[in-house]
Amino acid sequence: MKTEIYDKLDTYPLTAAQHFRTIRNLIFAVAKENALGEVEESLKWNEPSYRTKGGSTVRIDWKNKEPEHIKVYFHCQSVLVETFREIYPDEFIYEGKRAIVIALTGNMNTAALAHCLTLALKYHSIKTLPLLGA
Repeated sequence: MKTEIYDKLDTYPLTAAQHFRTIRNLIFAVAKENALGEVEESLKWNEPSYRTKGGSTVRIDWKNKEPEHIKVYFHCQSVLVETFREIYPDEFIYEGKRAIVIALTGNMNTAALAHCLTLALKYHSIKTLPLLGA
């Protein structure tokens, strides 16, 4: 993990940091399982950001103004969140066309989230398929 990501993570409360690590680990795991190549990790808009070649950027952040959630952001002009909503209508809370909202209490559906992350990290090669090939 890059120093700038550690610095950002130090601003999170413990539960948010734990959720962040789980989501980050899922990103790297699905990239490896799907042979998507190197995951580029950086800060964009002061949010941890992840991308693979041929994929759409995924950002993760926790904010003071909504302390009970962590959000996973996707490019709002893609069909990613619309597709996730269709495939997983009851698994997540969605924020418009841009984010999956994950409560810091309760269980995170890591299998469904891993599938969503896979679709995002493969986006440019599957964006013309119905339901992104899901």
